Amino acid sequence: MSQEYHVTSLVVHAAPKAVSQVETQIRALIGAEIHAVTEAGKFVITLEGETQRSILDNVEAINAIEGVLNSSLIYHQVDAEQEEQAEKIHQP
Repeated sequence: MSQEYHVTSLVVHAAPKAVSQVETQIRALIGAEIHAVTEAGKFVITLEGETQRSILDNVEAINAIEGVLNSSLIYHQVDAEQEEQAEKIHQP
């Protein structure tokens, strides 16, 4: 059985007056991490999750935050990991 691991990076632009509120709401999302924020309202964010749906749900949630002007997907990677391979690595 294989599992997926998704990592996506985004640049989000928010209205400068909404930076604090947007930051708080993004930090509340499971799998979201803010790496940089500017006073002008630019955020560098990564999203991590086990399914593409979880990533898309977080992108939609970010876009729905009041004060977010737009978001741009920068990178998306999917790694499929076989449970069997992980078991072999852990065996003595």
